[in-house]
Amino acid sequence: MNSISVRALLVRGMLAGLAAGALALLTAYLLGESRVDAAIAFEEAHSHDHGGGEELVSRSLQSTAGLATGILVYGVALGGIAALVYCYALGRVGRFGPRATAVLVSLGAFVAVYLVPFLKYPANPPAVGDPDTLDQRTALFFLMIALSVLLTVGTVILGKRLAPRLGHWYASVVAGAAFLVVVGIAFAFLPSGENVPEGFPAVLLWQFRLATLAVQFVLWAGFGLLFGHLAERLLLGKAGDRQGDETAARTATAAN
Repeated sequence: MNSISVRALLVRGMLAGLAAGALALLTAYLLGESRVDAAIAFEEAHSHDHGGGEELVSRSLQSTAGLATGILVYGVALGGIAALVYCYALGRVGRFGPRATAVLVSLGAFVAVYLVPFLKYPANPPAVGDPDTLDQRTALFFLMIALSVLLTVGTVILGKRLAPRLGHWYASVVAGAAFLVVVGIAFAFLPSGENVPEGFPAVLLWQFRLATLAVQFVLWAGFGLLFGHLAERLLLGKAGDRQGDETAARTATAAN
């Protein structure tokens, strides 16, 4: 993997992240915004502060331009990072082609960066969560992300080291089981930070959380499929051109 290929894959990763971000934006707008509005209405109806305050950013701006900016920038950034991880993983995680490797990297990132932390610290809509513990809950969430990513890397390393003795299938099973055990221990010992106000609709809470999960799934699934297509065209296209040149050269030599 030379510097030119890495740079080309990085650009394609960011473009794929932008396109996947657009799909995630549509999902967030269709599934999430109505739940946010309902949670805000509950918060306003049960707030003890009836004086209110000056709204720095209007709700309409938050749900349109603000939402679009946040998700699209997030998609581009994660697309670039995932493309660099892909450059390292290609050819090192098994005999997978460019497209399959992209899907595996995307799936692994979704599980490590979002799904595992989400299971311990799911997203909360407005009105859910104690404002006084916001910093603590944020720190715990990022701690869970770091732990999950490190455990995922460790799982891959463990599986590769066990493969010569156990075979790829059993090595993967053992490494996956070790990952689940350590994650389960972390879930048991880390504080939950859950604080749902009395009377908050349970259906609304889970609809909001499932919507956030759907947004992330669409983002990572879209990125994996789009980037896999672009990476395969880049890498196998170049390989195909080289093979064609070599074939033409051999044909010319034989003719002479």
